[in-house]
Amino acid sequence: MALTDAASERGQFSSRFGFIAAATGSAVGLGNIWGFPTQTASHGGGAFVLAYLILTFLLAYPALMAELIIGRHTRHNMVGALPELTKKPALKIIGRVTGFYGVAIASLILSFYTIVAGWLMAQVPAALAGINSQVPTTSWLSESSLLRDSLFCGVFSLLTASIVARGVKEGIERWSTRLMPALVLLMLGLVATVLTLPGAMEGLRLYLVPNFSVITDPGLLTGAMGQAFFSLSLGVGTMLIYGSYVSKADNLPLTGAYVALIDTGIAFLAGLLIIPALFVAQYQGIEIYNSDNTLIAGPDLILQTLPSLFNSLGIVGGFIGLVFFLLLTIAALTSSISMLEVPVTFVLETFKTSRSRATWLVGVIIFGLSLLILNNFDLLFAGVISFTTKYSQPLLGVMLCLFAGWVLHRNKLLKEISTGFTGAKDSLFWKIWPGYIRFVCPLLIILMFVQNVRS
Repeated sequence: MALTDAASERGQFSSRFGFIAAATGSAVGLGNIWGFPTQTASHGGGAFVLAYLILTFLLAYPALMAELIIGRHTRHNMVGALPELTKKPALKIIGRVTGFYGVAIASLILSFYTIVAGWLMAQVPAALAGINSQVPTTSWLSESSLLRDSLFCGVFSLLTASIVARGVKEGIERWSTRLMPALVLLMLGLVATVLTLPGAMEGLRLYLVPNFSVITDPGLLTGAMGQAFFSLSLGVGTMLIYGSYVSKADNLPLTGAYVALIDTGIAFLAGLLIIPALFVAQYQGIEIYNSDNTLIAGPDLILQTLPSLFNSLGIVGGFIGLVFFLLLTIAALTSSISMLEVPVTFVLETFKTSRSRATWLVGVIIFGLSLLILNNFDLLFAGVISFTTKYSQPLLGVMLCLFAGWVLHRNKLLKEISTGFTGAKDSLFWKIWPGYIRFVCPLLIILMFVQNVRS
């Protein structure tokens, strides 16, 4: 096949289940299984859960639909999609700049994401070595070092690129439909196990019973908004790209709702696993509170507190730890393939090269960024995370909402939604969503963004 033919053959998901598995896989990553429980631990438990659930459907789902609709309507990467929505030169320029920015942010997110995924991947052989009482090997694999982190970051990057290089149907869809059911089964098994352990019920109460006195706290609300956007992979074009691979026969509003519901459900399950596990750790004599009386969160929770819990449970804990870190690695992989697809599709369509060549070229560049961050960790790591997820993603989300609501003509918008959804014009979705995506959604995101910057 000629290179131009390969570039023009974009691929398409073969079924609704294939798309839902891939899109949910994109959404269900470390943002759910690491980020959501640690954010919950940092913001008072049940109050954060409630705010997250509300904001997911008030802000994240409408923004998700904006990306899916633009993607399926244009059948382009993010840089090419937004300018195609208008004939006005100024808006075309704004759309192209927004698209470039989205591709850059997706690449930056993946550059730190693969580092974190490498940390988690290293814990899988560490758990195996621990079960076999190989103390030196366990110690080297468990403890962060530049060599270990670079090695596993490279392995994870290689695994991600090898899936994306195989294309939409044979790579992304095939592996998503295998990995997502495995992820759910592993998580359910872990939840059932942890909830039987002493101390779990105290964590369950913290998780499920909201403290309404803190639910209006600006830090809690902005954290919940950021978590909703990050966990659904919004603002950087991943859902726009996946939307461009969706069949015209699919009902987009319904399919998008499935993705949001499954993503939220798995985030909830993750909290149901990790917050009770914290209190099981406390029951085992492990410290779970910081000096300021807040629950341990972030890397200390996943890479120190929970492994200490697994170690305290003996051989059973070794197997629980193995399954837990395998679960996190699968979750990271399903998200990383969608993030890599954003710059890969841009290179593939812009330079008319083959998918394989585009994937490996982009993969090497992003791995180089990861090594740069690792070698300047204290200077770059936290800053890159804040710049991309706290600030850039919400602003890109606003731009995508504005392009879907104001730039894409209303008649074309209805026509796209009606494709696969014959009753769209008279549906509740059509009566609410166009006005909501024009006014309410951008305004709420901007207000919370301003609050986030001020705080």
